[in-house]
This record gives sequence, C-alpha cells and structure tokens, in this order.
Amino acid sequence: MAGSTTRNRLSLPQQYLFLQRSKTISGEGVLGPGRLEWRFQAQPTPLSRSYQVTLVLERDGTPDVRVVEPDLRLLAGGRDLPHIYHNPDRLCLYLPGTGQWDASKRLDLNIIPWIHLWLIYFEEWIVSDDWKGGGKHPGEDDPDEGSRALRRSLRRMR
Repeated sequence: MAGSTTRNRLSLPQQYLFLQRSKTISGEGVLGPGRLEWRFQAQPTPLSRSYQVTLVLERDGTPDVRVVEPDLRLLAGGRDLPHIYHNPDRLCLYLPGTGQWDASKRLDLNIIPWIHLWLIYFEEWIVSDDWKGGGKHPGEDDPDEGSRALRRSLRRMR
C-alpha cells in the first residue's frame, strides 16, 4: 500500500538516532538538511577483513552504500564485480520495486545487516567465483521478469 509507506515514513533524524543508539553498529555520521551520511567499519565475520563503508540516505531517496576501503575491484582481481551498481560503484542490497526497502524501514535493522550479508557473499565469491547471494544482478535483461517471479513466489508462500 502506497499510503502506509508515506504515513509510516521515518525521518532522517529518526534514522540517524536509531543508528547512533544501536548497540551493535558503531560509526559516526552527519545529519544535514535532507541528507544523512553514516560511516562505519563492517567486519561481517570474525575471520573477515574489515571494510570501511559509507551509507548515504537523502530525503525521499534510497540508501546509497559504498565500500570505501579496501578497493573491491582490487580484491576482485580484474573480474567484474557482482551485484553492484556502477558509476560510482554502490552495493546492490535489494530488488527495487519489491517492497524489500521503503522509507518506513529502519537502516539499522535492514540496510546495515544487508550490507554485512552482501560482504559475506562477496568474500565467498572472491574464492569461488560464484555469487551465492541470489537476487537479480543490475543490468541483466528484463528487469521486470525478476519482479514478476519474485511476486509469484511470494504469493505461493501465503
């Protein structure tokens, strides 16, 4: 329902407070007019490397997530990065238009865990060259087909 998303929309200051008060996410951020930026270290597993991540959310926008360090392209060893939006490189964390993310959802409870999960799949991909995170890769043919298939699957689950 489009109305419920608008009615339950979380403001940028609310999102910022949730991030600041989280007991599991340590980072620092900047809250400005119409824009929230949060920087943090993500280490998805105890055996993982540490990643410097920047999350930006603009009013009425969608989360823009970038790994600042280390350089994912360097780690990929010349292979095309999976599940990335390009120019600039941003993580693909959910399938747009499916309701997985909307402005009523909290960054600390949705996007941040999805970042960690993406990084786990990325580390596995570095070794196996097989993206096991599922989903639809940006730029694949017929973006509506993935949405239709997802909707059909979700209807079957009800």
